[in-house]
Amino acid sequence: MAAEQGRERDGLVSGIKFDVVTLHETWMELVFPRQRGHAHSVLGKWTPSTTGDRLKYRVWAAIGVPIIAILYPLALVGFATRFYTRRIDSGVTRIGAVGVLVVGVVVWGGLTALARIRFGATAEGFYAVAAASVTAVIASLLAYGFLRVDGRPVTVIFAYPFATTAVFLPPVVAALYSPTVANAVLPRSFDLAVWFLDNVAPSSLATFLRSQYDLEGVAYVIMWFAVAVPLGWLLGLVVTLADVVRPTGDEDAADS
Repeated sequence: MAAEQGRERDGLVSGIKFDVVTLHETWMELVFPRQRGHAHSVLGKWTPSTTGDRLKYRVWAAIGVPIIAILYPLALVGFATRFYTRRIDSGVTRIGAVGVLVVGVVVWGGLTALARIRFGATAEGFYAVAAASVTAVIASLLAYGFLRVDGRPVTVIFAYPFATTAVFLPPVVAALYSPTVANAVLPRSFDLAVWFLDNVAPSSLATFLRSQYDLEGVAYVIMWFAVAVPLGWLLGLVVTLADVVRPTGDEDAADS
């Protein structure tokens, strides 16, 4: 047992060391040639030969250390995010756009039907679930559509934000129609907005938002859309960083 734990620990340390070295070599290659993965190549890793080049090389390497210290934890988040998104993407790819639509309609349509039975066709609870259903289905289809478009920028800029929108917006939309849902969702949303304005937003922006807008009704939807989109971008960027550190092809080869 102790020997097995020791091997696992050594493997973890080796993996972290490999990732950090790869990330730092990528940083070095922004300025200097033949850095990443060239240690065992025919030409070998480029090394400076003049005093000026050696100084620049060491300064650039030193600048990279704190940057890598910040980026690597984000890369770890990217590894975890990529693990789950690849499995979701695999399932979505198998069923296609029609499958996504059918699943969304069946799941959310079923919930809407139950809400109609529970609340009646004219009750607020029914409208809440129906509005949430439409929001979730549309956002899911948009995320799927942009995910199928070639190119990392399209995936990061559009697919990830619509995916997070499909998660965050339905309960907020439902809260506009149901006092019960509103009592659960809107006070926490208000507290989050106050915390953001007091602790994160620049004072000029906080003053402008407080003087120009009241957080009520559709403003909650706009707020959560404004949260979901940057969060989607962040997830897309950390997955991109994970791909830089450990490309999916390398990971698949290691797994096999």
